[in-house]
Amino acid sequence: MSRQADRDANHALRARFDDVVSQYQRLRLGLDDLQERLSAMTVTAESPDRMVKATVGPRGQLVDLKFDPEAYRRLTPEQLSRTVLRTVEQAVAQTTDQVQEIVGEYLPADSGASRFMRDGQFSSFLARQDRVMREAGDDDGR
Repeated sequence: MSRQADRDANHALRARFDDVVSQYQRLRLGLDDLQERLSAMTVTAESPDRMVKATVGPRGQLVDLKFDPEAYRRLTPEQLSRTVLRTVEQAVAQTTDQVQEIVGEYLPADSGASRFMRDGQFSSFLARQDRVMREAGDDDGR
């Protein structure tokens, strides 16, 4: 019976290893495509009043900003400033969503990197390892 349990455990470990290797190979092969898609990405958002258009790149950096000529006449400097900020924030939020979607095609949904993309928390990178270490500590009677 013990040999069968060992074989079953070895088979399960081998299947998990094959799955991890497959995920890694998929990620590695797609890295160039991922880099190209991300570097070419831009997102443009327009304010509700159509006075401002903001375009940002894949890291949320502002790459273009356009004003309707009427913006200077219809909006005070403070209103225009707030409109620019809200429009840029909207473009950045859309960019973040698109980057997460693109990267999600290459990373397992439960990976630390995927969680970091969703929540922005650095602790997400090590969450799985932290859990494994806690469980190992529990097994040792700690």
